[in-house]
Amino acid sequence: MIEEIHSEMKASMDKSIEAFQKDLKRIRTGRASLALLDGLMVDYYGTPTPVNQLATLSIPEARQIFIQPWDSQAVPDIEKAILKSELGLTPSNDGKVVRINIPPLTAERRRELVKVVKKMGEEYKVQVRNHRRDANEMLKELKKDKQIAEDDLHKAQDRVQKTTDELISRVDKVMSEKEAEIMEI
Repeated sequence: MIEEIHSEMKASMDKSIEAFQKDLKRIRTGRASLALLDGLMVDYYGTPTPVNQLATLSIPEARQIFIQPWDSQAVPDIEKAILKSELGLTPSNDGKVVRINIPPLTAERRRELVKVVKKMGEEYKVQVRNHRRDANEMLKELKKDKQIAEDDLHKAQDRVQKTTDELISRVDKVMSEKEAEIMEI
């Protein structure tokens, strides 16, 4: 029973860290990344459609994203969706393809992005701690129902705390890697 609670908690914490890493990919750095366009919906013939289902996306250069729609009629719609998004990017097109040049980040913008990353990191640390709290409550419930002894409860709680500390340090590591990537010129 204790093992089951611990493995459930660890799985939940791992999912939180994966979500954090996925969210961080959407934060713009000085280089082009197709993850910037994740979740970008294009109004294609009245239907919101993800841009990656309308076109081939590529990165021909370190600071450029190339969008080649399968239907050239979608070019203005894709351009409009990029302008409406909060990405802060300006697309250009030649009638057949859309190019997005990623401008270098200013020092001030880099500092703002680092603050955003830190705030996100703190939110995910709170999630990890909430999973710890839930696991500890389940363990106390087992003790209350006399399914485990007092010693087993303390050992299990120590194990939960060690796992929590490991995962919090993973969040810190992911956060510092992203900060370094943002501050890199």
